[in-house]
Amino acid sequence: MLVPLRIDGEPPSLGQTLHALDGETMGTTWSVRFIGPAGLRDSTIAEAVVHVCDDVIEQMSHWTAASDLSRFNRAAVGSVRVLPEGFASVLDAALRIAAASDGAYDPTAGGLVALWGFGPTGETALAPRHDAPDFRVPSAADRARVHCGWDSLPWDGERRALTQPGGATLDLSAIAKGHAVDRVSELLTRLGLPNHLVEIGGELRGAGLKPDGQPWWVDLEPLSADCGLAPVRLALHGLAVATSGDYRKYYAGADGHRRSHTLDPRTRQPVAHGLAAVTVVHDSAMWADGWSTALMVLGPRDGLALADRLGLAALLVRRRTAAEGGGFEETFSAAMRELML
Repeated sequence: MLVPLRIDGEPPSLGQTLHALDGETMGTTWSVRFIGPAGLRDSTIAEAVVHVCDDVIEQMSHWTAASDLSRFNRAAVGSVRVLPEGFASVLDAALRIAAASDGAYDPTAGGLVALWGFGPTGETALAPRHDAPDFRVPSAADRARVHCGWDSLPWDGERRALTQPGGATLDLSAIAKGHAVDRVSELLTRLGLPNHLVEIGGELRGAGLKPDGQPWWVDLEPLSADCGLAPVRLALHGLAVATSGDYRKYYAGADGHRRSHTLDPRTRQPVAHGLAAVTVVHDSAMWADGWSTALMVLGPRDGLALADRLGLAALLVRRRTAAEGGGFEETFSAAMRELML
């Protein structure tokens, strides 16, 4: 079990109940659990949650042609866009992660993602697990032609001004969902509901306590029912958790090679280091989301080294080779081990 270093605060007052709301957004599902008076109008809370998610979609969805992000991607060379506050904060975080990971995470990799068939127009757009024996691996020339380079993106954070350098295609799907989780959590707190658990597409953030004084306990999703790893239970008390992995989206071609949807922007190819999943625990779901992707690209050795250097709580799961006997092995960063009970 993983628990925060401190659990403080008082349980909700007597007479309050657990409310459960669910819905769909961003091509996935959302759920909210919160403690509040029995007479609350859940429909009003649900509408407010959907409004927050719709705002994130309108700003940062690369699947929506009218979003601010999509309009930037189509913008002429040299045109300047003043970004909405949410979009600006996510892009700023994405660029900071890109710099700290030496480009292992790159928010300008949208064109590369589409080239490999995983973007909104790609062959796997509607199929999360896709056997594609006839899929043509992009040539080195094709990969070189696609614009990809976070450090070439002119960004003025103070003015929230972003300049299109020409051909830059933003893709914030590895961080925007976490931002939405944070936004919904902040919404519930503003509404006077500080004891809550928010989940969107598997990314979670918990705050406060339940009526029995317990934190929000969640079980991390296993790679598979027969992966052989012990289940991991986490207390989300002022914490968020996000996981990146290659076990949902990939190509299994005729050559027998499994090509992950996680692409390394530095090599412009799918990662091939054997890392199956990375889970990051952070006080922000946005940062957990982005860091889990960066560490997933870096791989078991470099990813762990970066996590330890930055004090990130991370769990890395690697596939053992056939020579090693197959199966999986887990590695915990130093900060993650500090959370272990």
